[in-house]
Amino acid sequence: MENALLAVTDLSRRFGGLTAVDGLSFHVNDGEIVSIIGPNGAGKTTAFNLITCIYPPSGGAISFDGTSLVGLPLHRIAAAGIGRTFQNLRVFANLTARENVLVGMTRQARASFLEILCHGGRVRAEEKQLAAEADRLIALLELGPVADQLVRNLPYGDQRRVEIARALATNPRILLLDEPAAGMTPPEIEDLNALIRRLRDELGKTVLMVEHHMSLVMEISDRIIVMDQGRKIAEGTPDEVRSNPLVISAYLGSGVV
Repeated sequence: MENALLAVTDLSRRFGGLTAVDGLSFHVNDGEIVSIIGPNGAGKTTAFNLITCIYPPSGGAISFDGTSLVGLPLHRIAAAGIGRTFQNLRVFANLTARENVLVGMTRQARASFLEILCHGGRVRAEEKQLAAEADRLIALLELGPVADQLVRNLPYGDQRRVEIARALATNPRILLLDEPAAGMTPPEIEDLNALIRRLRDELGKTVLMVEHHMSLVMEISDRIIVMDQGRKIAEGTPDEVRSNPLVISAYLGSGVV
């Protein structure tokens, strides 16, 4: 854990009398694909919201690349190298897929306000550079045929890929995916499996994923963290987790994947 990219230590969050996250500790190493699973209400998305500073923790510590995240404003999270998608799809429905990706690239722009206002040479050079990077992400996500269509007109699976592309446009070191397979068809989930592997293997991204689709989780994860009632009840490789009696009882049931 000494070299962990992301480290969560004794993290807790209370909402009135409800403890949504209770003493949660785990780490994610650079280059890993780690999944968090558990029943609805286990605290998985709340943990994501704490890591990305949407909620302040009631206790505990969160560090990324050795720097504390606790108390950072939201805009500093992306600047730190953390990208995220959401359980409930968040895209700009009235923009095209390409425009959604370009919106995500605003953090990479280096031109000053005055240069932007005057539309100088540096701005034009940056525009070309960012457009080329947007094209690369569009190709990676296989969005080329729909790149210039309004997102509201796209199938759900394509909208999910647009959201992932926009998160990647911030150039994160770690990507947090909150139920990325939700609402996808089996072929779309197969494509998502391949995509996540490419994010790690070709782009060098670290991935932390909350997911209910167990076949995807078991196939793609280096390690799995299991939560129930706000607590971590197990952690291990897919083989270790699928054979853990406590996990079977709390979540997987007898039909273990």
